[in-house]
Amino acid sequence: MKKLWIIGFLGLTLCSACQSKKSSTVSKTEGPLKVKMAKVHLQQVDQIYEYTATVKADVVNNVAPVMAGRIEKIYVEVGDRVSKGQLLVQMDPNSLTQTKTQLDNMETNFQRTDELYKIGSVSKSDWEAAKTNLEVTRTSYKNLLENTKLESPLDGIVTARNYDGGDIYTGNPIVQVQKIKPVKLLINVSETQYTKVKAGMEVEVTVDIFEGESFKGKVSLVYPTIDARSHTFPMEITIPNADAKIRPGMYARVKVNYGAKERVVVPDVAVVKQQGSGDRYVYVYEDGKIVHHKVEIGRRMGNVYELVSGIDDGAIVAITGHSRLNNGTEVEIENPEDLQ
Repeated sequence: MKKLWIIGFLGLTLCSACQSKKSSTVSKTEGPLKVKMAKVHLQQVDQIYEYTATVKADVVNNVAPVMAGRIEKIYVEVGDRVSKGQLLVQMDPNSLTQTKTQLDNMETNFQRTDELYKIGSVSKSDWEAAKTNLEVTRTSYKNLLENTKLESPLDGIVTARNYDGGDIYTGNPIVQVQKIKPVKLLINVSETQYTKVKAGMEVEVTVDIFEGESFKGKVSLVYPTIDARSHTFPMEITIPNADAKIRPGMYARVKVNYGAKERVVVPDVAVVKQQGSGDRYVYVYEDGKIVHHKVEIGRRMGNVYELVSGIDDGAIVAITGHSRLNNGTEVEIENPEDLQ
């Protein structure tokens, strides 16, 4: 029994030794890791920046009289399209009627005074006083007329109505009219771009609610000062909006092209994000080994990234096997024919 146990123990020992020798042989013959590589190059890349903004009306007018009074009738509802000069609100006309009667009487009296002045029966000072009173009453009547019949100051759409007929106007606008042909966006741009923008530049605008659709806009105003705290300046974008499809309050994105620059472009599969941070790396092949290079990425263009900094033109980068690569890992290029 003891002999059998000794024989079994020796057998296991020999097997372990064989396995160890076999593993040692395999590890020695594996050699460098084979990794697919790609060669990067400089190319012209459009410097496109994206901004977000909320759509605003081109003009907003609050329609209201200059003094308190009773509202006789409101002729429009929220959502109505109105034209410049269209009657929107009729205020109580009693004061207007009284002033018109007074004006008619004063004009008649002044005609008589004027005739008497011409024949010398009225002094010049009396004539001038009568004329002044007439002009004051005419101005008062004109103001009352403008504030009794409230007209739209522009072509637009009614976006608010705060009263009903019979209410007493107390201060809030009776109705609000917005001009939405065109609409505008206000974006804040980094001061580094200040010399690159000018009025008339074309931009591309997308509105989140209209998926897959884009609109043409133009820079209509570049503010002349830069905010000392944020180091940005406001820029106004105008969109024609001929069909009134875009409405104030919608969320929009603006793409501005500041021209092209030569940048290194790398395949997206070559860029590795470090866990726990926003840092990104590219594994570069140098003298048979892998070297980590921290990079700053710019735009993504399909399946490639623009690099702002990190590696040079002509560098060879790993596009497979990242999980097995470390700084200094010896590697062999698996696809040398693709790097010609």
